[in-house]
Amino acid sequence: MDARGFTLVELLVVIAIISTLMGLLLPAVQSAREAGRRASCGNNIKQVALAALIHENTHRHFPSGGWGWAWVGDPDRGSGERQPGGWAFVVLPYLELQTLHDIGVGESFEQKKLSRVTLTSQPVGMFKCPTRPRPALGTYLGTNIGGNDKINMTETSTPTVAMRGDYAMNAGSQARNQVFRGPATLEEGDGAYVWPDVSDHTGLSYQRSAIRAAQITDGMSKTLLLGEKYVNPTDYSTGLDGAENSNLYTGYENDNHRVTFDPPQADRPGLSLMTVFGSSHPSVFGMAMCDGSIRFASFFVDPTLWQVLGGKSDGQYTSSDF
Repeated sequence: MDARGFTLVELLVVIAIISTLMGLLLPAVQSAREAGRRASCGNNIKQVALAALIHENTHRHFPSGGWGWAWVGDPDRGSGERQPGGWAFVVLPYLELQTLHDIGVGESFEQKKLSRVTLTSQPVGMFKCPTRPRPALGTYLGTNIGGNDKINMTETSTPTVAMRGDYAMNAGSQARNQVFRGPATLEEGDGAYVWPDVSDHTGLSYQRSAIRAAQITDGMSKTLLLGEKYVNPTDYSTGLDGAENSNLYTGYENDNHRVTFDPPQADRPGLSLMTVFGSSHPSVFGMAMCDGSIRFASFFVDPTLWQVLGGKSDGQYTSSDF
């Protein structure tokens, strides 16, 4: 019997065929993986949106934006105008995270300086998009994660990392999504402090807001509740981006609130955008409407349509599926 092995030409042909098949297979595998990640992200958005809706049903208003970027959540100050922390803090109980929310309950002023470090340094997967390649806890470079001279972080209690989220509440269709640091003290905030004017804000969550479902006259299914936010990939974990330098539980600021004044954007290395929604998904980003429905929209959504979605009662709405 005449037995012979492969010739060099035959071996090269086989290698070429295998390489071609691998080249065709890898994109399909990557696409399947991204589909899974996007589904997981959509589920996170759904859970967070439902928590915001339960909050509205319980307290008769959507989660407030809190006081300002110098403040974080305080478990002893409820969920209304007296709560200095932002929307993500007050929805924790409705995400089965009551224990995290209640860290520091009943503590003294000085004790809360330390317990705010514990709060802000805990990873919470519900607020993370699995497609965005960054750790749950990013480097924290500030010194006032809890505020000025109230629940602030001293040199001995400043965390080195902080939890940041990938989802932002809709502050409106105006151009700004933060106002100021906040009052100097709790007493000042509770007193006759003259708060900055936010009458131009048209969204669901901003400084000391208490928006009721009845105020969404454009329709719950036609008004944006929350969505994925744009993040500069260069600073996914460094804490150097001005739109990503605080933590998940701060009061009203651009870390956790975005507006529809400009269209959403795909994450782009080196580009810092402090007001827009966006994501690291290919071609789309996830969002929730005020009726709890979840959608993935194109980055090429019509700019005028996008602005309309940010306003709750401007008399403009669309039936487009975008």
